Amino acid sequence: MGKQIQFDYYYGIEAEQFSFYCVPRLLIKDERFKGLSSDAKLLYGLMLDRMSLSMKNGWLDEENRAYIIYTLDNVMEDLGCAKATCVKIMKELDSDNGIGLIEKKRRGLGKPDIIYVKNFATIGETEEETPANTDVSTEVQDLNLKSSKSYTSRSSKSRP
Repeated sequence: MGKQIQFDYYYGIEAEQFSFYCVPRLLIKDERFKGLSSDAKLLYGLMLDRMSLSMKNGWLDEENRAYIIYTLDNVMEDLGCAKATCVKIMKELDSDNGIGLIEKKRRGLGKPDIIYVKNFATIGETEEETPANTDVSTEVQDLNLKSSKSYTSRSSKSRP
């Protein structure tokens, strides 16, 4: 690989100075995602990070669904890989060719595709499987988050 670089250690609060990309634990532990490559899981984490930019920019469609714009050139730059590799990784995530974590919508006229990043933690109503091989104490228990009740600390139902 080349000559080894001598890196210094982190001292004190220096370790807290960076921001990080998050890859959800469920993508690594859950059996449904075992077939995804590490690159696809990393790309999905990058796409989740871009969702915060979409919210700041107000990028919502007519159905109030958030979307991102992430060109192949941007993916190539972020992942440091060739175009063919990026296309392959995107296909792993795509709803047409892969697992369905993203859905691309063509806009035409030389404009980049719109990408809907789908919620990995919600499962369709017809699927009743319990995720296997997960750390139960730290994982999302009710995977259908949209239908779960929300109680606050002031709610009368949450009092003992």
